[in-house]
Amino acid sequence: MERKAVQDFYPDDFNVCYGCGQRNEHGLHVRTYVSGDDTTATFTPQPYHTAMRGYVYGGLIASLIDCHGTGTAAAAVYKAAERDLGSDPPLRFVTAALHVDYLKPTPIGVPLHLRGHAKEVKGRKVVVEVVLSAAGDVCARGDVVAVQAPAQLGSQGA
Repeated sequence: MERKAVQDFYPDDFNVCYGCGQRNEHGLHVRTYVSGDDTTATFTPQPYHTAMRGYVYGGLIASLIDCHGTGTAAAAVYKAAERDLGSDPPLRFVTAALHVDYLKPTPIGVPLHLRGHAKEVKGRKVVVEVVLSAAGDVCARGDVVAVQAPAQLGSQGA
């Protein structure tokens, strides 16, 4: 049986994000997987994701942390509510705040590994820490404050 990502459970109206929407044909298709109390994702940057020769553009790193963070938030709230991923009503999160620390240059051409952890789950708000590493080196850390999106937000058009 194929392992499903958090994003596989997003309703179609909410599954169009450039970073993590599976229905966005031009997007990054970040896929967040639950791994115990944490989440993981892997993304391999392409040569066009460059900042300078051999290194990843910082905006891509921020996008990866952002989308993995909101996926982690959804997984954490489902778990806290003792609900299965994808059970109704659907839970989808958007970013209220994003902080990224770039610790060292991130190389192009190797898989980037993200590990997320919900530090706080409080009502509609979740605070998530994400660590991004490449070839075993931590290259960036980010904090995402995610809030539950109202259901009507997804029906505003694509």
